[in-house]
Amino acid sequence: MDVKAMVATAQRSGADLVRFLYCDSGNMVRGKGAHIGALPSLAETGIGLTVAMMGFTMVERLAAGSAQGPVGEVRLVPEPGTFTVLPYDRRQARLICDLLTLDGELWEAYPRTFLKRMVARAATRALEAQAAFEYEFYLARRRPDGQGFEPWDDSVCFGSAGMDSAAPFVDDLLAALVAQGIQPQQYYPELGPGQQELSIRHASALDAADQNIAVRETVRGVAMQHGAVASFAPKPFPEQAGSGMHVHLSLWSGGRNALYAPERPHGLSALGSQFVAGILQHLPGLLALTCPSVNSYSRLQPNSWSSAYTCWGLDNREASVRVPSLFRGIEEASTNLEIKAVDGSANPYLALGGILAAGLDGIARRLDPGEPVNMNPAVLSEDERRRRGVLRYPTSLGEAIAALEADPVLIEALGPALAREALAVRRSEWESFKERTPEQVALAHFYRY
Repeated sequence: MDVKAMVATAQRSGADLVRFLYCDSGNMVRGKGAHIGALPSLAETGIGLTVAMMGFTMVERLAAGSAQGPVGEVRLVPEPGTFTVLPYDRRQARLICDLLTLDGELWEAYPRTFLKRMVARAATRALEAQAAFEYEFYLARRRPDGQGFEPWDDSVCFGSAGMDSAAPFVDDLLAALVAQGIQPQQYYPELGPGQQELSIRHASALDAADQNIAVRETVRGVAMQHGAVASFAPKPFPEQAGSGMHVHLSLWSGGRNALYAPERPHGLSALGSQFVAGILQHLPGLLALTCPSVNSYSRLQPNSWSSAYTCWGLDNREASVRVPSLFRGIEEASTNLEIKAVDGSANPYLALGGILAAGLDGIARRLDPGEPVNMNPAVLSEDERRRRGVLRYPTSLGEAIAALEADPVLIEALGPALAREALAVRRSEWESFKERTPEQVALAHFYRY
């Protein structure tokens, strides 16, 4: 859809306001609204935005170390194909935007630009990434005393009673997603009370990241209509199960799945093994992009099915990269990798771009991931883990930031402008929260994510 066609669609839609949305380095979805009467002009020129916003943290401060400040502007320029009327507010619509410089170039400090570059890097190897997120989130309500939140119900994992309890919300959510052209695949109550899981059909990497914004916005918008609050925070309740946002990824070339090789051990191609090895090698620093909040590290614990060690395995849900078993009759189509160390505090463009950068480095260097770990890595002895190259993750955001700063491959991929801003934002958040209790951290992150 081009701009003129999009504007015509918007004018026929009945919407009065169109949100021009972007997602900053701290994974806050922000934006400005254009009245329908101004849309024909603003869709072409974009809306002005101070460069300082890319240095903002989740506590609404400009990060120390950011190069942004009161001087300078970029333009919020919409991607016409992302236009959709909001099913939970039919008089408003949404557009996902690029940030362009005043010269009309993609701004290097913007995460969506980064993912576009990594998609192009994959294309130089004739590879296209397809990706899907698994969305885990808590449905909750404010406590009667106004002090924080409590789970929506006391449901159990996969429990039918939990489906009944959340049914009015889920029914409206699924309808709202389909109305936007987003195809749900599965839904069920997860392990924690009030915790939900939703999977969406895979798409190209950029479309999957754009859909990530739309899905989270829709979940929160529909929840509000039901008097509820939805949180994608990694560990919103310190004593309950954490929430991930696992990435399922496949690589395609010439219409064939480049990961699929039934003649090889484990059914994974040599290229797929190299891609896995790249993720594992860069995972300590990659965590600062995929699990980038202080709250993330309360979730990434051994024996939590969230992954806590750098290893891969076959249907191993304690491994950082799981190779899922295949489905009969669609073996090639169902071959994919599940990257578990991703959560809802991650900007989806940074997460997918970082995963691609790491995996493509593994292909370029023909790295070997070693033998799969088909047991809980936590039960291996320290000597056995050392022998197999299995490392414990960084145990805090501060450690992950240091690992990212020390990873030249990921820093080069991000580019100097984005690396500086992403690191400044997360370092500032680490300084803000590192002395807080888990309860204080959880509450602060609950509503932001």
